[in-house]
Amino acid sequence: MTDEEIMNGADYSASNIQVLEGLEAVRKRPAMYIGDISEKGLHHLVYETVDNSIDEALAGFCTHIEVTINEDNSIIVQDNGRGIPVDMHEKEHKSALEVVMTVLHAGGKFDKGSYKVSGGLHGVGVSCVNALSSHMTSQVFRDGKIYQQEYEKGKPLYDVKVVGETTLRGTRQQFWPDKTIFITTEYKYDILANRMRELAFLNAGITITLTDLRPDDEGNTRQDIFYSKDGLQEFVRYIDSTRTHLFNDVIYLNTEKQGIPIECAIMYNTAYSENLHSYVNNINTIEGGTHLQGFRMALTRTLKKYAEEQCSKELEKLEKNKVEISGEDFREGLTAVISIKVAEPQFEGQTKTKLGNSEVAGAVQQAVGEALSNYLEEHPKEAKLIVDKVILAATARVAARKARESVQRKSPLSGGGLPGKLADCSDRDPANCEMFIVEGDSAGGSAKQGRNRHFQAILPIRGKIFNVERVMWHKAFEHEEVNNIIQALGVRYGLGEDSKEANYDKLRYHKVVIMTDADVDGYHIDTLLMTLFYRYMPELIQRGHLFIATPPLYRCKKGKIEEYCYNEQQRLQFLLKYNDGQEQGVATQRYKGLGEMNPEQLWETTMNPETRLLKQVTIEDAAGADYVFSMLMGEDVAPRREFIEKNANYANIDA
Repeated sequence: MTDEEIMNGADYSASNIQVLEGLEAVRKRPAMYIGDISEKGLHHLVYETVDNSIDEALAGFCTHIEVTINEDNSIIVQDNGRGIPVDMHEKEHKSALEVVMTVLHAGGKFDKGSYKVSGGLHGVGVSCVNALSSHMTSQVFRDGKIYQQEYEKGKPLYDVKVVGETTLRGTRQQFWPDKTIFITTEYKYDILANRMRELAFLNAGITITLTDLRPDDEGNTRQDIFYSKDGLQEFVRYIDSTRTHLFNDVIYLNTEKQGIPIECAIMYNTAYSENLHSYVNNINTIEGGTHLQGFRMALTRTLKKYAEEQCSKELEKLEKNKVEISGEDFREGLTAVISIKVAEPQFEGQTKTKLGNSEVAGAVQQAVGEALSNYLEEHPKEAKLIVDKVILAATARVAARKARESVQRKSPLSGGGLPGKLADCSDRDPANCEMFIVEGDSAGGSAKQGRNRHFQAILPIRGKIFNVERVMWHKAFEHEEVNNIIQALGVRYGLGEDSKEANYDKLRYHKVVIMTDADVDGYHIDTLLMTLFYRYMPELIQRGHLFIATPPLYRCKKGKIEEYCYNEQQRLQFLLKYNDGQEQGVATQRYKGLGEMNPEQLWETTMNPETRLLKQVTIEDAAGADYVFSMLMGEDVAPRREFIEKNANYANIDA
């Protein structure tokens, strides 16, 4: 079938639905199909369902997608696409709708004549959503009729039937996540909003409406409408909105090379980090891949060629100072989003988010190289600003190496090049070991006494480390506390070269736990440390090694009954349960800091793996995280104030 016939919707019927395999294992091993059965997997159900609608949009048939969170935490996804075919499937001898809904990996996206590219290929399809829902209702608006089928735990309750007439077209899915499978079935509006915003940016011209019908404490509901006219150009401006731009232009391309649609938007800012966000068929490839390799090669070669031809005097000065420009210097202060569409993507890596298609690298390199060359030639003033930024980055990178070497020579180190403050553990297997970063000597002393010395190490830090978001790269290595953290972890940079890439081969602990006081200052230190890890050691977070400890706020005692309460709500529940909600007769100890706990209490409440509560730091939305870190920790005050005012009610702060 030709592309023209696809766009005209020709013969999109049951014959286009190909069956690959059955659905039996999904309920037995749900984590294999959706990642996990906690909050992440729960929201993945929505993404899978929306993917079907996005596929219709990519094919040119859908312009509006509506996502609704109902009061009972069920989800409705409705689009104005063609509607899933409902005629009889020749091989399965049942309605194509039933095949799509009850057979894993069945759908039009596996038939190249139905969808040229598909966002959902990375996932497992709406049939998996059906299998993991206690109940699901599918409605198809097609040919003036409403077709319907309902399911329980993936099994149809009746054959597809006509239940009414309509002038609409499209598909409506409603599902109730199975409470016997998921740890939580409560949807988070902000998590869904971030993904819907992302999809709107990635698919210009599509309107996505997100509605939350669950009333808040004041009886209000929420709704956002996500629409982007300019796609990635708006996306990169959104990500970079809290930074100071080197110049205001977006370097943009939207083309096709070797049959691969390629879209890319680039901005330069005055900051010192590299922020690359890549997507394949709307999937966030957080581990990069061949498309990112092609982008980086094009950027380096094109800018280097321009600098050699137009800025030779500046480069000669660098050479005299024995400074060579490397590829990463061209990416300092760079924010870019690249989105490609591949008919048959091959994913690899730890989280299956790394593109492996070898043919993509050359296509992206050619497209980006041409677009960037044209921009530099047509904008000499902006090009000069980029080259100056690159020269500054190279100079700072060499300074960073010298700073590291200087600090290592001056610092009194313990055996093995470790910080003297580190109380190490005896186990040498990183998989068994964890390091607590503790603020203050008092808390550090309690932690050292209360820990299990076999597998728990303690690194005290003094006060608040500085904000790495606002300083040049090499300045971090001049800061004693930052250096202590890096050395204690065993992380090295550049394999002996002047590189910003962190090397984790000698990582000494697979659990890195930030443990601070449960007050405003403690939360600030948490944020400063998370900024350090996100900007300097992002893979530590991606590998799941970073955690935040949760110390209790109170110890409540009534007679012989004693409980630790980790927030005000738990304290009130204790009063209600044991003292009719009254304060007289209950001894309450408020912990203002970790140092107020004796070693046994700190072990029991915060460090004992059997009883403690650790919060794992993850990056679900890299672009969103990039925006939040730059907004919270950057120079611009106004967006930060607005964010704090908007989220003050959600903060667990007891000053």
